[in-house]
Amino acid sequence: MLHRRPLILASQSPRRSQLLREAGFEFTVQSVDIDESFPADMPVENVAPWLAQRKASAAKHLILDREIILAADSVVIQDGTIYNKPADYDEAFQMIRTLSGRQHTVITGICLLSKEQEQVMSGVSQVWFADLSDAEIDYYIRRCQPFDKAGAYGVQEWIGLCKITRIEGTYANVMGLPVELVYHALAEFE
Repeated sequence: MLHRRPLILASQSPRRSQLLREAGFEFTVQSVDIDESFPADMPVENVAPWLAQRKASAAKHLILDREIILAADSVVIQDGTIYNKPADYDEAFQMIRTLSGRQHTVITGICLLSKEQEQVMSGVSQVWFADLSDAEIDYYIRRCQPFDKAGAYGVQEWIGLCKITRIEGTYANVMGLPVELVYHALAEFE
């Protein structure tokens, strides 16, 4: 085991669970629901860590003794606009069309919370998409149903394999959790 304290992932994201499992973490999942709206005047780079902190606070009641809550939230940003999870096919299509042939930023905010301390941080990655035709966008949305993903795409799916030409930062961050940050931050909770 990489850490000695019980870790609770306050997220229903299967990708975050997968990344933690693949990195060798032992944890339980206890998702919490919060209102994910944020102040309109908040700088876009602050949104993901702010939401992660709100999720951790909502899960605080799960801390009975030595447990550590891990909460996270990811946002896709292009030209100062946040692209969250699409509501439907049309919104997903428009998001991917906007990202096509351009660079965007993925920020994943993380909050680790215990009885003794709280640590909030962010992973930041730059992602470059090749141009996508309307037929490719339609194929991807119909095949992968990316309605639970910020920016309407998953880096681990067809679009990531065939249409992402470059990433600066970590792949895991683009997938939803900068595992390296979590790993090093948990050492401070021992």
